[in-house]
Order: sequence, then C-alpha cells, then structure tokens
Amino acid sequence: MQQIIVDIHVSPDEWIKLYNGQATDVHTTARDGRSVRFPARILSRFYLRDGIHGSFRILFDDQGKFLSVERLA
Repeated sequence: MQQIIVDIHVSPDEWIKLYNGQATDVHTTARDGRSVRFPARILSRFYLRDGIHGSFRILFDDQGKFLSVERLA
C-alpha cells in the first residue's frame, strides 16, 4: 500500500464546477513534491460551506488504485 499527503484548498465556487462535472479531477502537489491528480469525488464527504480545506492522506494500492482518504488533524 502506498500513500500521498496533500494540502487542499478548494473554494465553494471551484467545488461547484467539480460537482457539476465541468471539471472532474483535482490537480495538486503532494508534500513530497510529486504532482498528483485524482477524482474530486473522493473529497465530497469533506465539503463544508467554505469549500474543502485541510491536509489529507490518500491511500492507494501498488497498482495505483484508490483505497481511501482521510483528513489529517
């Protein structure tokens, strides 16, 4: 199992574009410097009125398949 840690800041306006399908992926840089892209839908449970903000650990298998995401404290 592998993991990446990302710091994400998605405004409500940006989230609406993702939610409506105008954009489907989040592009960001992991803390270790890797450029990463993943489906925005994996963050939907973390959406609040002010968007999505915080640090997240994304776990995936050795083939790169998404397993889980969790917000870090």
